[in-house]
Order: sequence, then structure tokens, then C-alpha cells
Amino acid sequence: MCEKGFFNLEIFKTDNNMDRLFIFDTTLRDGEQVPGCQLNTIEKIQVARALETLGVDVIEAGFPISSPGDFNSVVEISKAVTWPTICALTRGVQKDIDVAAEALKYAKNKRIHTGIGTSDFHIKHKFNSNQEDILERAIAAVKYAKKYVEDVEFYCEDAGRTDNVYLARVVEAVIKAGATVVNIPDTTGYCLPWEFGDKIRFLMENVKGVHNAIISTHCHNDLGMATANTISGVLNGARQVEVTMNGIGERAGNTALEEIAMILKCHKGLNIETQINTQKISSTSRLVSSLMNMPIQPNKAVVGRNAFAHSSGIHQDGVLKNRESYEIMDPKDVGIDENSIVLTARSGRAALKHRLHLLGMETEGDKLDAIYEEFLKLADRKKDINDDDILLIAGMERNEKQRIKLDYLQVTSGVGVKAVASIGLMIANEKFEAAASGNGPVDAAIKALKQIINREMNLQEFTIQAINKGSDDVGKVHMQVEHQGAIYYGFGANTDIVAASVEAYINAINKFVK
Repeated sequence: MCEKGFFNLEIFKTDNNMDRLFIFDTTLRDGEQVPGCQLNTIEKIQVARALETLGVDVIEAGFPISSPGDFNSVVEISKAVTWPTICALTRGVQKDIDVAAEALKYAKNKRIHTGIGTSDFHIKHKFNSNQEDILERAIAAVKYAKKYVEDVEFYCEDAGRTDNVYLARVVEAVIKAGATVVNIPDTTGYCLPWEFGDKIRFLMENVKGVHNAIISTHCHNDLGMATANTISGVLNGARQVEVTMNGIGERAGNTALEEIAMILKCHKGLNIETQINTQKISSTSRLVSSLMNMPIQPNKAVVGRNAFAHSSGIHQDGVLKNRESYEIMDPKDVGIDENSIVLTARSGRAALKHRLHLLGMETEGDKLDAIYEEFLKLADRKKDINDDDILLIAGMERNEKQRIKLDYLQVTSGVGVKAVASIGLMIANEKFEAAASGNGPVDAAIKALKQIINREMNLQEFTIQAINKGSDDVGKVHMQVEHQGAIYYGFGANTDIVAASVEAYINAINKFVK
């Protein structure tokens, strides 16, 4: 970083003469736009501090004008972290930029990220405008943002479907106006890797003054090519990548931070490196998954639970003889330590606190006591307590202040008998009970629940995921419940999958019952 708080644009070499790639993390902005993944300010600060420890260069903390909550989150994150640049998103509108500048007032290194759509789809249908007007608006937005900060990033929304010649005109104009970074998003995930690489190379070769700014990628995964497109962009001259932890984001998600970091670590011949401490990847991934109630698919690259699992006898034999026979990454390089402390029902608070610390969660006093009590209950039911279990327990503790709580649940079911459920709820410290039969234990339990919560509501989606394997495993349940035309998201976790389902339904109801 240079003295004024933005990148020294002439120096891209590290001490060991490798090209430097800047990591721009948008987990807290683009990632948090995923339905059901919204975080409160305290949780956002937790994630931001974990990202700082991970080594990201830029944290896009939010879209301040979008809501008071987003504004406050940008303010508090700016206070909470030290060396990463804190970035606030805006449209190319003066009011947006004013609000972003105010939200960033405490940031030690600050950036305003402004922009406008540049494809014909956006120019004609979104803005009902023309290329010349959009060009003027782009220049004006950058110049206005420069009144507040030196470090201004400009995004050309839907650049993936923008004509390269016009795109080059916009990029050249905004760099001349003072943009220090220019973001080339494949907003719809449409580009093929060679197309996106060619687009970046075209800009590098045809934009006058291109080396006075950093060209950035921001790729979406609609066709499963976000990582490939990002790497193609880097190989053709981009020196910032916009990514999210676990690849979360709008629709099918964004480029996954962990994938880019490990691609460059594994392919040292590319001569490009980041500042990412890869040993923090696994804990940061699980923290984001837990706080956002967003499960990681088992076969997810780098951070999925099967990423370093081998079930084939041939593979197992090969790995036992030499790990590199079937593993291109050492699990320890991403923070998976097979020699970690094993937690059991006999573990004390200190061991639990230490494990939570390793997972990026700092707990003290009453909060630690509450998590420890839930941990002991789980440890009595489940022989192997893993990191995901611990994060789930910590997540359940966050829901203790809900207005509606499950007091008890009793279910009778089996082959040839009707499933019957009895349920007790505590609502504002008053107990309510009901019973119902149904087509299976979950159906019976939810029907009994609905008798107490007498609202018109419909279950739209019901997803169950086990963390590991085995009959004593904790099951995660994610639900979407529709009420008066709006969708509410619920999450539950329990070794009893029926109880987890009811907890998820109650979690969703708490979001619309006041």
C-alpha cells in the first residue's frame, strides 16, 4: 500500500520476484445477498476479523445506502479491522457516494466502489439510455468519489456481455478520471474462460493508461465457470480478483476465494502469489458456513468434507504409500490438522474455548457457559464431536433469545402405525401444547406446531444435510416458509432429525411472528 491508502500501481512484484495478486473479498456484500444468509453487525465483525487474519487485501463491507443496517456494518467493520482496505459499494449516483463516504469515515484504508452497467442489455433496458450518456455518467461518478477518497474502484456491470471496443472506451475514461481499480465483472456468469481471458487481454493491449490502474475480475458461477474465468483473467493481466468464502453469492455464487488461493499455491509455475494464509482457510470457511447457515456441499473443492477423503481401496493404498499419489494439496496447508485436540464429554471449558478460538470465535463468561452446556448435552449423545458440531452449537446459542422456543417434542411413528406428535412451545414465557397425527413424524410434528401458531404459512423448501456419517450424527435442516407472500428462512440442527426440522420451522416463524 502507498501512503495515501491505495495500491502502488507501479509495483506488482513481491520480494521473491513473483507477481502479486490482490484478494478482494465480497463475502459480506455479494455473499450476504444470498437469501437466508443475512448477518447482524456483530456476526459481520466476526467474519471481517477472520478475513483479516486470513490475509485478504480488501473487504467489501456492504452497500451503505441500501439499509441502515448495512451502513452501520460498514462503520463498525471500519473500526474493527486494521490493515485491509475497507470498501463500500455504490451505484454511480451522488447520494450513494455521499453515504458511502460517511460510512467509511473510520476506515484506516478506504475505498469507494462505484459503477454502472455497460452492456447493451443494461444501457437499453435497465437505463433506457445510450453509450455516450453512460460514458459521461461513469466519468462523473469517479470524479465525484475522488472528492472523498483517493482509492476509487469503478465497476462496468455486465462487462462479460459488453462489446470490447466500448468497454475499452469506458475503462480508459474512468482511469483518466482517477479510478485506481477497474472491475470487469462477468455479472451473469456467461463468458467462456477463453472469452473472458481475451476480454482482459484486449483491455491490457488497447486501453491507454491501463497500467495506471489495477484491472480486477468479478466472476459469477451461473455456468460453473467462475474460477476458470477468474484464473483466465489473471493469466491475461488482471491483478485483483473479487471472491467470496465458499463461493457464496447471488444465484449460483461467486468465485471461491479458497479455490483461487490454492490454485496459485499448487501451480507455483504461474509465478503469481497472494498474501492469503492458507492454513486459515478451513476455519474461516466453517465460520462463514455456520454464521450464514449455508451448508458446504461435501464435494466442494478445497473445503468440502470429502475434499481429502478417499473411499476407493486403490486410492487408499496409494495415499498410505505416498500422500501425493492422490492428493495435490496437503490437508495441513488449508488448516485441517489431524492431530487436533479431541473433544469429549470429559473436556472442560478451556478446551472448548480453545477450539472456538481456533475456529475464529471468541467467547467468554455467560456465552461460553451456555455453549458449554449445549456441548455437554451433545457429547453425551454423540461419540465424535467435530468442528462443525462446535460451530452449530455456537450458532444455536445465538437463537436462545427467540420469542418462540421448543419446550419438548414427543413423536410416535413406525411401520403400519400412524405418526403422532405432541409438542410444547414456550411463547413469551407462556407454555402452549398441542398434538397431531400426520404422514410421517416430521409432518405430524409440524401439524402440531401449526395448531399452536395459528397463521397461514406453507413450507416451500425442506433440506436435510448430515455433517459427517453415522447414525449419531448431527443433522442440519434448512427450510423456506411462505407467509403472506414473503419467504422466511429457518435453520435447525440436532441429532434427532425430527427435532431439527421443528427447530428450523420455529426459527423461520420467529422472523415474522412478533
